[in-house]
Amino acid sequence: MTEFDIRKGMPPVKLARDEFERRYRSRFVDPVFAPLKQELSLIVAAAWDAYSHSRKAPLTRRAGPGFSDPDYEIAVDWLAAREAILQAQRRHDDTGETPRILIINGSARSEHTCPGEMSKTWRLVKLAEPLLVEMGIAVEILDLSRLTSEFGKQIHPCKSCVSTSMALCHWPCSCYPNYSLGQTDDWMNEIYPLWVAAHGVMIVTPVHWYHAPTALKAMIDRLVCADGGNPDPSSTHGKAAAEAKALAERLAIPAAFGGTAFRHCGSRRQRRRRDAAPLAGRLADRYGLDIRRRDG
Repeated sequence: MTEFDIRKGMPPVKLARDEFERRYRSRFVDPVFAPLKQELSLIVAAAWDAYSHSRKAPLTRRAGPGFSDPDYEIAVDWLAAREAILQAQRRHDDTGETPRILIINGSARSEHTCPGEMSKTWRLVKLAEPLLVEMGIAVEILDLSRLTSEFGKQIHPCKSCVSTSMALCHWPCSCYPNYSLGQTDDWMNEIYPLWVAAHGVMIVTPVHWYHAPTALKAMIDRLVCADGGNPDPSSTHGKAAAEAKALAERLAIPAAFGGTAFRHCGSRRQRRRRDAAPLAGRLADRYGLDIRRRDG
């Protein structure tokens, strides 16, 4: 059996108790918390216990039938996300369902926080929505500006597990939530089913400094697991890099960006392609836009 080199050598990141407490208490600078000093001390102690013992997923259950290792303890958060995706897959494949398009507002601007004004991108989203409805298409809107304006909405960065092994990139993503590091409130487990259920996706976005906006790029990075991710975390016993590399070698999966080696949970998606030209034409007619193709 091949012995894999798991490359290490980065500086340590473990915090001492005093630094951990300083950072944790910084969330409670509002004077309204001052009378709760004793209660906060108890909460800090509990949080330190979770952090120091690296309890990433404190609530788990046996994987059970259908997994490589039925006795492996899988996070209940991941199982709930998987079930939501399976339900979305059934909606997508149901021929009796109305065709559905997901419109994504890629702008972070919001009237509910800085700068205090809605984005032009949002206005374009709301122009497109009624035209799609008129065409008999169900519309769902994913508004990424909620990341900047709504409490408890985050998209944590992709940890690039796929660059170690495609087998380590689980579908859905199992990197989050990580309770011991405070990496919670991750929105992606709600976003994945929206993509799976959709028969088409329209992304409306500004350009920030010649690049995709931060929120849109974060979401796209975290969608990598939807393209051939491993649907069975028990096959790698979580994030065991050596096990994942060994599994990838047995299945002859390339070391990085292995494509579609793993089959997703549920039936394979049936992609219904739709020509966008009629929609573009109706938008042009409705709002007096000139969308004729020009050379150069």
